[in-house]
This record gives sequence, structure tokens and C-alpha cells, in this order.
Amino acid sequence: MIWNEKCIISPSLICLDMCNLEAQAKILEENNIKMLHVDILDGHFSPSMPLGLDTVRQLRAKTSLEFDCHVMTTEQDYFVDELLDIGVSQITFHAETQPHIDGMLNRIHSRGVRAGVALKPATPLSTLDYVLEKCDCVLLMLINPGYAFVKNEKQVSYADRKIQDLRRMINERNLQTKIELDGRISTQNIRDWGRDSADIFVTGSTCLKRDNLAQSLRDLNVLRESVLS
Repeated sequence: MIWNEKCIISPSLICLDMCNLEAQAKILEENNIKMLHVDILDGHFSPSMPLGLDTVRQLRAKTSLEFDCHVMTTEQDYFVDELLDIGVSQITFHAETQPHIDGMLNRIHSRGVRAGVALKPATPLSTLDYVLEKCDCVLLMLINPGYAFVKNEKQVSYADRKIQDLRRMINERNLQTKIELDGRISTQNIRDWGRDSADIFVTGSTCLKRDNLAQSLRDLNVLRESVLS
């Protein structure tokens, strides 16, 4: 299963050609990509809203890719319920806007779907202290969500420290929780963190070229193999 693998590449749906998503998904499948990162934004929690739930629902019926969903919304219940009905593989939701973190993890798990918590860059790992055992995944944002279009928005300077601190927390508790990284992920990030620190890399425009997606994916596969060798 993909979830047991290391250094997983999860291309970001909103960084693909939005007018040709079915064809783009096919290119991913043809290049041994098994997972698609699906950002759900409400235009409020994050100042952008590029993707609708109906698009996700239609695409779900046209591809065998695992849907790795990241809910970036102020009110989460509606979006989570819709994604559960669509039949996604994993849902991570933001701790900053969820008053019942434990309850939401239970809610997602009750439907047989992997569940996890996402944290904005400045949100401390202590937020996870009592729920980490219930998390299949923790998604760390390395830039502020929704500001990827701002050219001067760079990965936070404390990214490595936060990743290593989380890895230590997981290892000390002997957990299988995956660490997922999102935000300006580069090939160097995959080299630095892909072997022992992080498990899933959300790749966007820094790694993927819309006009030559297949070659970008081939390059990422070669990089992944070199990291794991």
C-alpha cells in the first residue's frame, strides 16, 4: 500500500492544468504516481478558492489515485462530510479552526478514512500532545496557507527544527504517524527530508511544470529513488 511507503510524492491538484484535470490525472498514473493532494479552500481561512467540491467528486470517478485531502476552511463540518461522501483516502484538517480536534479525528475514522491534523507554520507542536496517537498523518505547512501566489513568501526559517521536533515526538511514542510537508516544496527539500524525516511531499509549481508534467514526474521519481537508495 502507498501508505506504507517512504518519500511519497503527492502532486497538488491546484497546481495542475485545471481545465484538463482528467488528462492530467492520467499522466500522473502513467508515471507511477499513486496519490493526489487535494486542497479544499473556502476563501476565508485562506484567501483563495480555486477548486470546488463538484470537481473533486467528478474527478474521483475518473481516476484510481488516492485522494489526500487538505481542508483549509474556517467551518469544517460541511467540507469534511462532503469529502467523506465522495470517497477520499485521507483528510487532514487545521487545528486552528477546529474546536473539537479529537472529535473530528473520530468522525473521520468512523467512516474508514485516514485522518490527520494540519498546522500552520507558527502553530506549536504542543497542540498535538494528546491526539498524536490518533493521527494517521500530521501536515506541516512550511508557508502561510493561501499565500503561495506571493512571490516573496518563502518557507519559514524554522521549518527544519519543527520537522525534526515532530519526528522525535513520533519516534519517542513508537507511532506510525506520517509527516506530510506542504508549501514551496523543492527538490532540495526532498533530498534533505525524504530519507528519515518526512514521509509525504506535496509538490506544486516549484517541482512541476504544467507544460511538461510527464518529464517533471519522471525527474521526481528518479530523485525519490536516489533518496531511498
